[in-house]
Amino acid sequence: MASAENRLIELLPQGERRRLMTVADPVTLVMGEVLCQRGAPTRHVYFPVDGFISLVTAVDGHPSLEVGMVGREGMLGAPLALGIGASPWRSVVQGPGSAWRIGAAPFRRVLAASPALQRAVHRYLFVLLAQLATSSACVRFHEIGPRLARWLLMTQDRAHADRFAVTHEFLACMLGVRRVGVTLAAGALRRRGLIAYHRGRVGVIDRAGLEAAACGCYAADREGYRDRLG
Repeated sequence: MASAENRLIELLPQGERRRLMTVADPVTLVMGEVLCQRGAPTRHVYFPVDGFISLVTAVDGHPSLEVGMVGREGMLGAPLALGIGASPWRSVVQGPGSAWRIGAAPFRRVLAASPALQRAVHRYLFVLLAQLATSSACVRFHEIGPRLARWLLMTQDRAHADRFAVTHEFLACMLGVRRVGVTLAAGALRRRGLIAYHRGRVGVIDRAGLEAAACGCYAADREGYRDRLG
């Protein structure tokens, strides 16, 4: 990777960005790869470039539920900036691609010496907390169709493509609903001409229409990120 192409890294002044990149290694994110388990020590932080990661959790043996998503707008492992060395969720690669990876100890050292990186990570932590809060309310109060539209928009934003691979089984897991609910909701979006779906691949056909079909949580997430990180 010739350039950072990660929003948090690009926000840094040149000197502090260079210092961070000296301890960063380019890695490939493989679809389905588990980067960290809940409660496990955070050994690396990841700054996605063109891949993205799902933050999932499970309670009392119930199926996993996605509570957050990380793409090149952010990073995985931000709680290290609060002195927390254990992961609060299971982190799974949802979209394959590339990322910058930094060991926990080198990251802490660079963070301690970089006021700009501290500001960026702390602001991103606020954005991430807001995303988690929004997701919790969204699951409780919004119907499957608008939630599915929101999830597809969030995925498209991070995939930087109009088409991406996803199955109904995976969507059901991410949204915390039964597969039949996803099938019905996806079918409704397809009949409205908003998406195409064929053999595990989704295509966004009408972006504006999909935004109109999504719940207000999608716009709230984008506004929160724009206000804190530009």
